[in-house]
Amino acid sequence: MKRPTELLTAAALLLCALTAQAYDIEAWNSSLPDQPDAVVIRNATVWTAGEAGILEDTDVLIRRGRIAGVGQDLRAPGDAVEIDAAGRHVTPGLIDAHSHAAMVGGVNESSLISTAMVRVGDVIDADSINIYRQMAGGLTAMHLMHGSANAIGGQNIIVKLRWGADPEEMIVEGQPGVIKFALGENPKQSNWQPDTPRYPDSRQGVNQIIDEKFQQAEAYRRRHAQDRGRNAVPPRRDLEMETLLEIIDGNIHVHSHGYRADEFIALLRTAERHDFRIKALHHVLEGYKVADELVEHGAAASTFSDWYGFKYEARDAIPYNAALMHERGVLTSVNSDNPELARRMNIEAAKSVRYGGMDEHEALKLVTANPAAQLGLADRIGRVVEDLDADLVIWSGHPLSVTSRVDQTWIDGRRYFDRQRDLEAREAWEDERQRLIELVRSESEPQEAPETEAVPEADGEPESEDADPEPGLEALRRLLGGARS
Repeated sequence: MKRPTELLTAAALLLCALTAQAYDIEAWNSSLPDQPDAVVIRNATVWTAGEAGILEDTDVLIRRGRIAGVGQDLRAPGDAVEIDAAGRHVTPGLIDAHSHAAMVGGVNESSLISTAMVRVGDVIDADSINIYRQMAGGLTAMHLMHGSANAIGGQNIIVKLRWGADPEEMIVEGQPGVIKFALGENPKQSNWQPDTPRYPDSRQGVNQIIDEKFQQAEAYRRRHAQDRGRNAVPPRRDLEMETLLEIIDGNIHVHSHGYRADEFIALLRTAERHDFRIKALHHVLEGYKVADELVEHGAAASTFSDWYGFKYEARDAIPYNAALMHERGVLTSVNSDNPELARRMNIEAAKSVRYGGMDEHEALKLVTANPAAQLGLADRIGRVVEDLDADLVIWSGHPLSVTSRVDQTWIDGRRYFDRQRDLEAREAWEDERQRLIELVRSESEPQEAPETEAVPEADGEPESEDADPEPGLEALRRLLGGARS
């Protein structure tokens, strides 16, 4: 009988026969797709998310990862990859403005009320299966945010869903700095009981501590600006304070979690006292109450489409929120805050057509052009216009329809997801699974041993390894990482 180690080796070799390819459902086993010199998508209905609106029977030309042309009967190089998209729709890649879907470990450093010194960019999980699943739903970029345990949280990072890339390679080049603030129940710790209570435990206290932290940062700047003479030791560096000064100087943008209108106004006033602006409010379920004030301040809003009533702060939420804020001139997006929801961001946008009667093209912008602008990347992503990154989705039908599916997802002019290829891969993986099962079964069948004189075991003597009745099953457990029996 073969030993379990032999079975493990055989199974691994069988797996390698399938997985030694560029495309796989595991990031570590996937190389980056090729980037053709030229790609042309022909005869599609193109939702530009720009001034051109929706264009019928239109071509999109891509050169080395950038959009080179949008129009009819575009000329393309003879060696261009051609895709006939007649009857299908093309949109910009979808963008999730609020995500925690690809982070190693917890999303919060909750020990202090302000953790401005920590960075989400240090804990990107490039192997998260959520990346693949969301890319299969048309998502091409996401804003990975620190959690909401702190009034002033950690620094966020914007990534593209480059499946198979290293964490550093996922980061969008040239992005502005972004940091997470939070208001309400989470930072005041009303919805969990910490072992060591910390200040503050009220909404007033959350507002006050944010103001105090910026006072401390301004005092820190003054101390470092003092001339102390050639031999004097300068004050110790404080990474938290330096981050807050970057906010005041406009180099890091504030995106703040919050639900209630009164807290939004308090935060806007605090920012104005320290001469900076809040870039965007997230969740913002009572944004419809103070939309004019958001416009006056210059704050955008990234909200849920129809999450409400799940906690006391959300009791005044309505599904018309996004449409009402948009009507009042607020730069509005909808986000997921949930890895499952992020797989269907197109449907989240469509809900504002149903609730609020938004124009369909404007609704699509809720998950494309608008979040790109909120993240300071409007000149890179979010629209199908010349000179932007070729982050595109080809849909089987109308992109706001529940019956449409993503046929292909392109990022930087590389085809990262192809539905047909995915279906074929599923069949191959199922075949491989069945071969492994048969291998285990065949090796687990009892073998006739040569007759030998029985030697009784001594009492208390441990059973030998050869006595394992199912060595093949044990080897498969090891192969799949499961618990040992």
